[in-house]
Amino acid sequence: MAKGLLVTYALWAVGGPAGLHHLYLGRDSHALLWMLTLGGGGLGWLWEFWKLPSFVAEANRAQAQRQSPGEVTPPLSPIRFTAQIVVGIYFGLVALISLSSMASFYTVALPLAVGLGVLLVATVGNQTSDFKNTLGVAFLTSPIFYGRPIAILPISLAASITAQKHRRYKASVKSETLSVRLYRLGLAYLAFTGPLAYSTLCNTAATLSYVAETLGSFLNWFSFFPLLGRLMESVLLLPYRIWRLLVGDPGFNSSYFQEWEKLYEFVHGFQDEKRQLAYQALGLSEGATNEEIHRSYRELVKVWHPDHNLHQTEEAQRHFLEIQAAYEILSQPKKPKGPR
Repeated sequence: MAKGLLVTYALWAVGGPAGLHHLYLGRDSHALLWMLTLGGGGLGWLWEFWKLPSFVAEANRAQAQRQSPGEVTPPLSPIRFTAQIVVGIYFGLVALISLSSMASFYTVALPLAVGLGVLLVATVGNQTSDFKNTLGVAFLTSPIFYGRPIAILPISLAASITAQKHRRYKASVKSETLSVRLYRLGLAYLAFTGPLAYSTLCNTAATLSYVAETLGSFLNWFSFFPLLGRLMESVLLLPYRIWRLLVGDPGFNSSYFQEWEKLYEFVHGFQDEKRQLAYQALGLSEGATNEEIHRSYRELVKVWHPDHNLHQTEEAQRHFLEIQAAYEILSQPKKPKGPR
């Protein structure tokens, strides 16, 4: 059945951020992407206003007229490549918040989440990419930055480059019933939101701490570029402002920025508290020199190494991990609060 442009625009207006118009056009990957990102933070949804005619034309194209896999390589799209990196980072941050307590998080969960985010963008529209190569590169890149949240960025970049290198057109497939498509989308949506919802409802305090730590780490990536850092703060705030505008709040006023200031201060306060706890774990006073930190770390590692405490393995393992985490925190220079 041919798809109508007016129906598409109506669905775009009513449920665009949830991807209803993409679901109507059979663009399930795009619909899932919008469901998980609320229409790309609202920006992607608004930008699509001018793209809907081409989406409808593509959906109405006969199956026989579609490109066969391997015939022609799709043109390189800077927008798609950038979106792959951004969504990969977004999936990685969500995984960091909801799954970072897993023992194998940095070797399994993180590269898998980032790789799937990149692949989701790679399969939007009439294109796709090689799943094995893209995920393989993500898993190979992860150990290089093991244990550091900044690993999200190089993993996403490497996976996006690989996905672009292996891009191709989708093969023609038989159309599926709406119930089957909704079932598949529902499973994917639950796989993404389930761990985050569980962490939020069952471990609220820890989840808030993870959010603060993740946001602080993300903003610290841009600490050497103050203008870029302030731009990223504005980008992170934009979805909140759009949401308040859509629900009827009159205009943009200082209350929005006050809310952001509270969150920003909470992030820095949490980081300061984390450093204080790290000093306590190493038995040092605040302001200890790098030499003192390194010396205390080496001594405590010898004392609490699990191989030297076979009679109390669990306690030794706990202390050993605390010491390592504290040393990693104090090894990073403290970032000064910049102007906002």
